[in-house]
Amino acid sequence: MQVRTWTIAALCAVSLTTRADPAFRPEPVAEDTANAVSASTPDISEGIVYICPMDPDVRSHAAGSCRRCGMTLVAGVPDPVEFHLDLGVIPSAPEPLRGAVLQFLVHDPWKDRPVPAFNVVHERLFHAFVVSEDLQFFEHGHPTLVADGEFQYPIQFPAPGMYRILSDFYPVGAAPQLLTATVFVPGVSPEPAHLTRDYDQKAGKNMRVSLATIPDQPTVGNRTQMRFTLDAAQGLEKYLGAWGHLLAASDDLIDMMHEHPLRADGGSQVEFELVFPRARTYRIWVQFQKDDIVNTLHFDVPVRTPQ
Repeated sequence: MQVRTWTIAALCAVSLTTRADPAFRPEPVAEDTANAVSASTPDISEGIVYICPMDPDVRSHAAGSCRRCGMTLVAGVPDPVEFHLDLGVIPSAPEPLRGAVLQFLVHDPWKDRPVPAFNVVHERLFHAFVVSEDLQFFEHGHPTLVADGEFQYPIQFPAPGMYRILSDFYPVGAAPQLLTATVFVPGVSPEPAHLTRDYDQKAGKNMRVSLATIPDQPTVGNRTQMRFTLDAAQGLEKYLGAWGHLLAASDDLIDMMHEHPLRADGGSQVEFELVFPRARTYRIWVQFQKDDIVNTLHFDVPVRTPQ
């Protein structure tokens, strides 16, 4: 399994870039127009191996959809070249509990030109995950395309401090992108997070969810099954095309991973699979939808070095 994780050497290595005199664009480009292009499936011919662009370990000799995430299988995957992403904020010095706008500028890695078209991934062109440095704030949102290569997302930061943003998007003709950036809200930063193991059952808006990991003690570099049990599966629905979404963030916010279920059938158990890159404690946010209500819950998982 290929775990989609991005690690930075130090948080200071990621900068916040803001355009001069940025302007909010209130009239977005329609996401169901030519800017939203679904990944095409080539004609079936003998010997072709179809691969999921998001989960390359899912392969088939027949065209179809990924059994894990539902994306269209394609004949091969482009080279995993990283695109350029500049993240700005309007205003440049946002205030807590006041409206702000995140501005995402996506350019190609060859000519540094704005990217004109994106594939729809799980019903959206762009997924953004925002996490505060104390791990108390989590938001999964979907920036709006307002011009070639430019997305905007309104947000209200709850407190001063550092916020990490994981951007998930898929330019047409390229590989899926998972890129991280940092925003600082002026003021006194909160105390850093001190996490301990927390597998206790959690109550959402209309469901209760418990976690078990296999093995019970996850270790660095080895596969860990994250098995979530829902107290009642009746009314469970796919959320953005998947039976669940998971974001794992290390307690120092260096590692961030976005995953979809490995095993799920609409029943009471939903299973993800992760490979943790470092010996840290990870906060795990999961999202499940039941009766049109999205439940967001979190658990804390310590990861050890193998003996």
